[in-house]
Amino acid sequence: MQRRRFMTLATAGAAAPMLTACNAPARLATLPESFRGRASFHGMPAESRVVLDGSQDDVLGHIAASALRREVAYAQSQGRKDLDPADFLAISGGGENGAYGAGMLTAWSERGDRPMFKAVTGVSTGALIAPFAYLGPAYDKQLERFYTAIGPADIMVSRGLISGLLGESMYDSTPLLKTIRGVMTPEMVQAIAAEHRKGRLLCIATTNLDVPVGVLWNIGEIADSGNKDAGELISRILLASASIPGAFPPVMIDLDAGGEHFEEMHVDGGTVAQVVFYPPSFSSDEYFKKNDKDALALRRLITKRKRSIYVIRNSRPGADMQTVDRSTMKIAGRAVSTLISTQGIGDLYQLYVIARRDGIDYHVSWIPPSFTEKLKEPFDPGYMNRLYQVGRKAVLDGTAWSKYPPGFSPTPLTPAGSPAAAG
Repeated sequence: MQRRRFMTLATAGAAAPMLTACNAPARLATLPESFRGRASFHGMPAESRVVLDGSQDDVLGHIAASALRREVAYAQSQGRKDLDPADFLAISGGGENGAYGAGMLTAWSERGDRPMFKAVTGVSTGALIAPFAYLGPAYDKQLERFYTAIGPADIMVSRGLISGLLGESMYDSTPLLKTIRGVMTPEMVQAIAAEHRKGRLLCIATTNLDVPVGVLWNIGEIADSGNKDAGELISRILLASASIPGAFPPVMIDLDAGGEHFEEMHVDGGTVAQVVFYPPSFSSDEYFKKNDKDALALRRLITKRKRSIYVIRNSRPGADMQTVDRSTMKIAGRAVSTLISTQGIGDLYQLYVIARRDGIDYHVSWIPPSFTEKLKEPFDPGYMNRLYQVGRKAVLDGTAWSKYPPGFSPTPLTPAGSPAAAG
């Protein structure tokens, strides 16, 4: 979700620990370390999620290998011996700026060359876009409505300054949960499950604030579980991924282990990373296990397959210039928003390095600096509609994608007078 608009409020909440401790909602204890890896999320599959600290790369490898096996089986059922190229999509956070990514996707469909992505990942506002992007052009109208026809009342309700400081957030996000539930219908859950069975992956990132660590949720696995609560858990995961700490309340995820009941506190996935694909520690050692009978066949499929990643950064590179007031809250808020902005650019570089290492073609898009409009209020429909058109225009004009992250030059530094420098 949008960060700069809420950063001062979020910082204010963080700056009043004595006040918040007085009236904060009660909660259960978080999951003990000894139970990690053995917890059950109301009967959901064991591979419903992966912790993004490198400790569960083997689980991620099993998820990826299983998806590839399902993809091979589906291709064979359709009479195809070879797999299509694998295209991946990673969508960042950005709040109202998600209208940019939404516009890109609908224009991409209109142009007629939008891939059916092998995997889609989303963070924060990117998490809200991701299910539509995953299911394809048939859901473009719903995606368009989500980013051009909603307003502040569909997202949040103010708690008031005093209630906000004494509670857990400045805003109540119940309207956003209601909006998400209205989209995540049983039919949509079934559609996600059907694509999952074809070997495609849909993953959403949140932050477990108790640890703290990023968590990648395997949404397709949850949708395909047959559990009656699958749609509600998916809706709450999407809400958690978009919940800025301090601005929106955290989402408490229930789980059971060792005969006891626990809770994890999940918030905006952008707290850890603005955009994710898979951890840099993840490698072929996890993907191809030696004890897998088909490991050699899987390796051959991967190495000869063309792979591309498309990264949508729902933000401009760098922050807008402004005169910062000499007050504690303004200075702290501006510093935190600057940290988030630079973190986002760093995430683009990390994905570039991963793509180069693993032989994946890299494409990235961000809001052009020429779009200088500023929000008048959070989730202003006029702002979002105009930015939606900017995203559409970038795709239709053929200017949306760069092969390199912002500020990167592929020309290496060479000594003066060398042939490369002279040429």
